[in-house]
Amino acid sequence: MKAVMKQKPGPGLEIVDAPIPEVGPHDVLIKVIKNSICGTDVHIYTWDEWSASRIKPPIIFGHEFVGEVVEIGKEVKSVNPGDYVSAETHIACGHCYLCRTGNSHICVNVRILGVDVNGAFAEYVKVPEGNVWKTDRTIPPEVATLQEPFGNAVYSTLVEDITARTVAVFGGGPIGLMSVAVAKAGGASRIFLIEPNDFRLSLGNKMGADRLINPQKENPIDVILDETGGLGVDVVLEMSGAETAIQQMFKVIRNGGRISLLGIPHRKISIDLSENVIFKGLRIYGITGRKMFETWYQSTALLASGKVDLTPIITHQLKIDEIEKGMELLIKKEAAKIVMSF
Repeated sequence: MKAVMKQKPGPGLEIVDAPIPEVGPHDVLIKVIKNSICGTDVHIYTWDEWSASRIKPPIIFGHEFVGEVVEIGKEVKSVNPGDYVSAETHIACGHCYLCRTGNSHICVNVRILGVDVNGAFAEYVKVPEGNVWKTDRTIPPEVATLQEPFGNAVYSTLVEDITARTVAVFGGGPIGLMSVAVAKAGGASRIFLIEPNDFRLSLGNKMGADRLINPQKENPIDVILDETGGLGVDVVLEMSGAETAIQQMFKVIRNGGRISLLGIPHRKISIDLSENVIFKGLRIYGITGRKMFETWYQSTALLASGKVDLTPIITHQLKIDEIEKGMELLIKKEAAKIVMSF
């Protein structure tokens, strides 16, 4: 099969001819219909500090996909050949304290598809039965391949009630834009999107943002406080990981507000906990992955019902042979979500 592989440490990738995975008794073999590029894949492609410490080549990377089941292991009961599926990419151990208390999304022994085990930038991918997600066939493949990152947006946004809340989303990358749409569908009263890249910011209106702020042209603190009567917003969704944005979010969140942190800073950040968190009475959630599988049910409901439309952020559809072009577009921030096919 054709596959995209990180064969050795260092920048770049190779398109190779790899063996089709062998199916174990609890495994499911899926023929990939569409896949999409995640920010994690860009890190692996550029071979940054995180990748160098985590990725052990050779490995097929990529983890966002949708496909059709072609083979199942002899012990598999819940999935059948022909099923239209995606997958939860965090492969939990199932026996640690967290897994046994309903928190498998933060399993201490987790392995990640396309990071720790061979992934989905291939014509076929092998996934444990318990990670397979049967997908509603009314969701087209180019959207269905986005379910995994969409789950991050759903979990971040809906970890608490969003109805009638004012919301500031820092970061207009794909998940930030998805979060805008989820907040809109959830009944948020006013949504601010803060993003310095005009191309990505321009997609904010299509996803449901009420006010677009380019922080290189306007001061987000001044704008948000002015437009909320000096109170600040009820909810901040921090999707950028940028130190400046993180410092600004504490200035625009009202006392007693809620913050969801999904963006990952590139270095340690100093925060005044007394003034910014304790005295403000904030609730802060660190978000990783998706609730398994509560978030998946929410995500499917939002997409299948049409309450959320992700098509505006699919800015490019490429062939897998053009994956390096896709990587470069994302590095230059000239794309939002890139969907690929074979």
